[in-house]
Amino acid sequence: MHELSLTKHLISMEIVGIILVAGFYFGKLINKIKLPQIIGFMLLGVILGPSLVNLVDHEIQLKLGFLTELALGFVALSIGLELDLKDLKKQGSAIIFIILAESFGAFFLVFFSCWWITDNLPMALIFAGIAPASAPAGTVAVIQQYRAKGPLTKALYAVVGFDDGLCIIIFGFSAALARSILLSEAGNGSSSILASMITPTIEVILSLLVGIVIALIFTLLSRGLNNATDTLIHVFAFVLLATGISVHFHLSLILTNMIFGFFVINSGNHKTVIRIKTTLPIVMQVLFILFFTLAGSNLHIGAASSLGALGIVYVLSRSAGLILGSRLGAWIGNASENIKKYIGFGILSQAGVAIGLSLIVSHEFKGIGKIESVIDGKTITAGDLIGSVVLTSVTVTCIFFEIIGPILTHYALKKANEIK
Repeated sequence: MHELSLTKHLISMEIVGIILVAGFYFGKLINKIKLPQIIGFMLLGVILGPSLVNLVDHEIQLKLGFLTELALGFVALSIGLELDLKDLKKQGSAIIFIILAESFGAFFLVFFSCWWITDNLPMALIFAGIAPASAPAGTVAVIQQYRAKGPLTKALYAVVGFDDGLCIIIFGFSAALARSILLSEAGNGSSSILASMITPTIEVILSLLVGIVIALIFTLLSRGLNNATDTLIHVFAFVLLATGISVHFHLSLILTNMIFGFFVINSGNHKTVIRIKTTLPIVMQVLFILFFTLAGSNLHIGAASSLGALGIVYVLSRSAGLILGSRLGAWIGNASENIKKYIGFGILSQAGVAIGLSLIVSHEFKGIGKIESVIDGKTITAGDLIGSVVLTSVTVTCIFFEIIGPILTHYALKKANEIK
C-alpha cells in the first residue's frame, strides 16, 4: 500500500516536470506567432488533459490543485505590489468609477439580456451576479511577459484586483434575491435577503483583516533581512500562510494576498520592495506555466458544442457591459484617453472565481423552489434547473474568455504604447 502511494506521488512529480519543460517550449513557440505565452501553456494543458492525451486526468488535477491556489496567491500579491498610493492618487477617482461602472455595467446588461432570453428572473439574477467576476491571472501574466509599463498597466492592476471583492458582494445580493423569489414561488415564504448578505460581506471583511495582519508581521520581520534571498523565503512563506488561511476558512485568497502586497508597497520600506520585485518574476514564471497548463487541462473542448443561445448572449452582454462600463467610468473620472479606450479589453478574462460561484449556486439552490418535473422518480425543482444551467453555461463560456482575454489584453497594451 505504501509503495503504491509512493508511486502515485512520483507520477505526480514527473508530470509536474513534464509540464514545466513542455510548457516552456510551448510558450516560446506560441510567442513566435505574436500571441501571449499563456495561450501556449493552456494549449499544452488541453493536449495533456482529458480532452486528448489524458495524462493530466481528474485525479492529477485534484492532487495538483494546491499549485493553482499558490499561483493565484502570488498573482494577487503582485497586483497588490503595484497599488502604490502615490500612483493611484495621480489617477484620482477614475479607478473607483471604472471599477463601479464596469462591474455594474456587466451586471445590468447580463441581467436584462438573460431575463429577456429565458424569462426566468432568478436565473437572470444569478448570471448577472457572476458576470463581474474576473480572472486576474491572465491579465497579470500578459503584463509581466511583455514588461508593460504606463497608466493603463497601473489601472489594469487596480481594476482586476479590486473588482473581485465587489463581485462577491454583488453576487451575495443577487443570489439572496434569487433564492427569496424561488422560495416565494414555491409557497415556502421568503428568506431574509439582508441575512443572506451577511456571509459574503463577512468574507470580504475577514479577507482584508487577515491580509493586513499578515502584512504587519511580514513588515516587522523584513526589517532584519539583509538580502534578496532571505526576503524571497519570507515572501514565499507568508503567501503560503495567507493562501492556506484563506482556503481553510473559505475567505478570498485573492483579496487576502492583494492586501498583503498593498501594505508592503506602501509601508515605506523601499529596500524590501525592490528585493521582492527583483526576485518575484522568476518565481511567477514557473507558477504561470503550472497554473495555465492545469487550467488548460480543465478545459473540455468538447463541451464548447453545448454553447447555446443563452451562452452566446451571456458572452456578448458581459463583454459589452465590461467594455462600455469601464469606458463610462473612465469618462466620468476624467481618465486619460488610452485608459478610456482600452481598459475594457484588459479585464475580460473569467475563470476560477466565476466557476466557484456557479458551483455555490449548484449546491445552495439544490432542491429549492417549485417542482418543474419528475424524471425516473427524481424530482427536479426550479433551483436544480438553475444550478445545472448556470454551472454548464459558465464553465463553457470561461473557455472562450480564457482564450480571448489575454489576446485582447495584449492588444490593449500594444495600442496604448505600453509594450516596448
